[in-house]
Amino acid sequence: MKKFSYSLLLISGLAFGQFFEQNKTFTKQDTLKGSNTKFRDFWDVKKYDLSVEPDFEQKSIKGNNIISFEITKNIKSPVFQIDLQQPMSADKVQCSFPTMGNFKRDGDFIFISANKSFKKGEKYTIDVTYSGNPIIAKNAPWDGGWIFKSDEKGNPWMSVADEGIGASVWLPTKDIWSDEPDSGILMKIITPKNLVGVGNGRLISQKTENNKNIFTWQVKNPINAYSIIPSIGKYVNFKDSYDGLKGKLDLDYWVLDYNLDKAKKQFQQIKPMMKSFEYWFGPYPFYEDSYKLVESPHLGMEHQSNVAYGNGYQNGYLGKDLSETGVGLKWDFIIIHESGHEWFANNITAKDQADMWIHESFTNYSEVLFTENYIDKKSADIYAQGIQHNILNDVPIIGKYGVRNEGSGDMYAKGASMIHTMRQIINDDAKFREILRGLNKDFYHQTVTTEQIEKYISEKAGFDFSSIFNQYLRTVDVPVLEYSQNGAELKYRYVNGVKNLNLPIRLGDQTISPNENWQTLNLTNSKPIEFSRNYYIRYKKIN
Repeated sequence: MKKFSYSLLLISGLAFGQFFEQNKTFTKQDTLKGSNTKFRDFWDVKKYDLSVEPDFEQKSIKGNNIISFEITKNIKSPVFQIDLQQPMSADKVQCSFPTMGNFKRDGDFIFISANKSFKKGEKYTIDVTYSGNPIIAKNAPWDGGWIFKSDEKGNPWMSVADEGIGASVWLPTKDIWSDEPDSGILMKIITPKNLVGVGNGRLISQKTENNKNIFTWQVKNPINAYSIIPSIGKYVNFKDSYDGLKGKLDLDYWVLDYNLDKAKKQFQQIKPMMKSFEYWFGPYPFYEDSYKLVESPHLGMEHQSNVAYGNGYQNGYLGKDLSETGVGLKWDFIIIHESGHEWFANNITAKDQADMWIHESFTNYSEVLFTENYIDKKSADIYAQGIQHNILNDVPIIGKYGVRNEGSGDMYAKGASMIHTMRQIINDDAKFREILRGLNKDFYHQTVTTEQIEKYISEKAGFDFSSIFNQYLRTVDVPVLEYSQNGAELKYRYVNGVKNLNLPIRLGDQTISPNENWQTLNLTNSKPIEFSRNYYIRYKKIN
């Protein structure tokens, strides 16, 4: 039950839902959502200039999005695809190029037929005015959709969570992970006069018109679409700064007015968190846009420079320790985990949702690394070993490509356990840290594939990890080390491993490299062997 609860609560999608998604028959609509189709592969988004105005009473939103883009190849009379999920409506579409009449609506997509030839390098805009009653999240952030709720004082409190379902659940976009607006976004949030609108990046203007507040936020860096989030509520703001690797980093906090004192105390964990992550991963990736933590009407999410926080100002995960070791109660899970995503998910973003492990495995492991800096190495190992009990081994971690399908929720604990295992094999924390920092430097502000990450780690480590990636990302099987000991003689072999599994194990000063055949090692003494739990393998003694 605890294993199921972990996946149920922490992962974007229920365990049963993931099994269904892995085995469903995908449709043309799925392909249009998840693939770089002929309607998408000839243009590159440069910027979103958008506005959003929610209506709390009507549970509706309206606004517009000016999509600036550049043509990436010569093409004649193409058709553009803009994503906007029903029941949201595109009220008007204006293009800076000639079209063949009105746009066509087909399900969750808008198709615009151009009446001209384009040349590589040309730049244009598509301006979509939208409105409607968006899908309401039933259990945000896991199912996705808008949230219209009241805070403890009865004030309207609104936001949206859309990592899994897609930003097009409310906003007309090119809703594919592989294309981020290179020059960021400009977002106007229009609210009633008594409320505050908080967005990504920096607040560059605030004014009141027609008895409404208009807050304009700017992001200068590339941003994944599901991170573009407005939050509206009775917010108050307090600020701090951190002397980081690239100079002064502005820390910006927006919380409900009655939680200000709690926030000032709980958010003291931000600076040690930032120190730890800059040590392991390199500089915070968005100094130009600041670091922001915003109280949210759901548990939390890694929105870039706008991290959503809803953990109730308590340590652990809603006051519980997911590792069941006690270590996880010494820090605030949502602050640490969701902020870790600024490096893995927001700085380095998977091109396809099937490769979401790149986001979650490294970020789950960031909890271990933070624990090591914040407490000590022993506690970090205990935590890393503890989270193994959350692994389900239900379906592979990598999902189906091209259809917006994510793999198993094991991308969290199992993915982190894989990384911890790899760290034992590297057996050089300076090199391990160099690899993590190198990933964030060499893939800075990029979208990537699993193949790129696998190749990079193996090359920098000087060790072929391909069989280990195959084992943990592409199968549900856990390697089992069968062994027997007779005095100082140890016999051992792997079962349940992929072909040619290359996963050596250190035994004190000695190292074994098991395969499917029995091997023998003469130990330095006849004491009963003790295997490290830092490897995610199972041990089975054979009499």
